[in-house]
Amino acid sequence: MKDRLVLPGIGLISVVVLLGVAFILLGRQAQVEGTGTISGLPAVNAFLNGTSAMLLTTGYLFIRRKKVTSHKICMVTAFGVSCLFLVSYLIHHYQVGSIPFAGQGWIRPVYFTILISHIILAAVIVPLALTTVYRALNAQFDKHVKIARWTLPIWLYVSVTGVLVYVMLYQLYPPR
Repeated sequence: MKDRLVLPGIGLISVVVLLGVAFILLGRQAQVEGTGTISGLPAVNAFLNGTSAMLLTTGYLFIRRKKVTSHKICMVTAFGVSCLFLVSYLIHHYQVGSIPFAGQGWIRPVYFTILISHIILAAVIVPLALTTVYRALNAQFDKHVKIARWTLPIWLYVSVTGVLVYVMLYQLYPPR
């Protein structure tokens, strides 16, 4: 009975998050052209993505060793860090809009392949992560394990490629 209420709520939250991101990235003009306080956010976002990836990996290793409490701490912390990332990401893009990739030649298709797969899977991970956490918190461990087998690799991919996109966009080929 509880699932019949919660799962549609997860779907609604996921749609709201995705529409919010789409609106900020595509539906409006940036408010400013990068300020000192905002310019550090891409590095913060990369740090949060990297931290999430490390927590997810560590949490996975803990559950493989049957250290359930440590697993829970890592996974809940990874979820929290990912939520902080989303807030920081939205603030940054609300202020500065989208940043064009300055790289030329062979690196462009590499960058856009990583970016497009990252964006698609970032949209997919929202309901997956919410459902996985919900199943764990409600002791539906059989269902949790089934969905976590999909959630973990996708979430890891999104976290790692988030760092790669940052490095390529802001470090290797910084905006002009």
